[in-house]
Amino acid sequence: MKKVVLLGSTGSIGTSTCKVVEDLPDDLELVGLAAGRNVGLLREQIAQFKPQMVSVTDPTAAKELANEYNGTPVVECGDEGLLALATMPEADIVLIAIVGTAGLQPALAAIRAGKDIAVASKEILVMAGETVMTEARKHGVKVLAVDSEHSAIFQCLDGKPADSIRQIWLTASGGPFREKPADEFTGITVEEALKHPSWEMGRKITIDSSTLFNKGLEMIEARWLFDIEMPRVKVIVHPQSVIHSMVEFVDGSMLAQLSTPDMCLPIQYALTYPGRATSDRVQTSLAEIGRLDFEEPDTERFPALGLARRAGEVGETLPAVLNAANEVAVEAFCERQLSYLGITEMVATVMEIHELVTQPSLREILAADSWARKAAKNLVFDA
Repeated sequence: MKKVVLLGSTGSIGTSTCKVVEDLPDDLELVGLAAGRNVGLLREQIAQFKPQMVSVTDPTAAKELANEYNGTPVVECGDEGLLALATMPEADIVLIAIVGTAGLQPALAAIRAGKDIAVASKEILVMAGETVMTEARKHGVKVLAVDSEHSAIFQCLDGKPADSIRQIWLTASGGPFREKPADEFTGITVEEALKHPSWEMGRKITIDSSTLFNKGLEMIEARWLFDIEMPRVKVIVHPQSVIHSMVEFVDGSMLAQLSTPDMCLPIQYALTYPGRATSDRVQTSLAEIGRLDFEEPDTERFPALGLARRAGEVGETLPAVLNAANEVAVEAFCERQLSYLGITEMVATVMEIHELVTQPSLREILAADSWARKAAKNLVFDA
């Protein structure tokens, strides 16, 4: 029985994780849950899984829950609550599914407490990949991928060394605007950008998938997860989203992981690793799929890929700046304060004016993140 702490239990990844735990009651137990503001769904999860500890963002909601449950579970709050959950003595693995940068400190705390971590929040490795992976090696813990793409690569590598890899191929659906002419991008609405052709995800990641920023962040994440230089991390558009990613080895052989798109599969693999648990949730019929198509990504229509590659190759504080500026730009777009094309334009501008910090400490990385958010918000205000 593997004991799991789930940070971000009421989001898209969190609810899928709950399905996996429900499927495997003899293999997995949820001992801790952290939610944002969806206290109603958290109550349902508490009733179903009976965790030992929970945490919510809002202090008032935390006080109400504490009075309601009277110590069972223990109720924590805010950043301190996330750290308490991440370091629970009972936990074997901490799955981090918090959107944005809030998962970084809990991830490091879990690692330093000797816990394996499963990472669904790209920002953790984009911002501080070198720090996180160095700490994981130091403390002898695993950093397991939850993204379908990185899970696929992890499964294909199966312990093979980095020097056996010629290239890693991250697959991208191409998003809802794969075939949309560039001259029509100006009028793209929030509603259009939220219609992803393959996956059901949260708002931020869905917008990122439409701009291909999501794939750009995954490139940087892969660089650290698999200890491979950015030039060997490639992207290929694969509209069916059946091949989740591929590894091309130095002898020319390629291995791919395939399945019907369903986040429960990579989540389950991360939580049950190194084993494979039986599950009927994901069913794949290649005959029904019929065909698998591939095409080069259009970096002119989707400049986010180029921005991310540059950030990953330069490194230092630039990936943190890319990520923070994109978060602000996506939020501004969703609030209709910024055009669709303005997302990548704003990120490019913030990256351009950033004064790079070489060999940054964690404090300097967080400072760069804070600076980029302020700079991006000022651009929104001036727009």
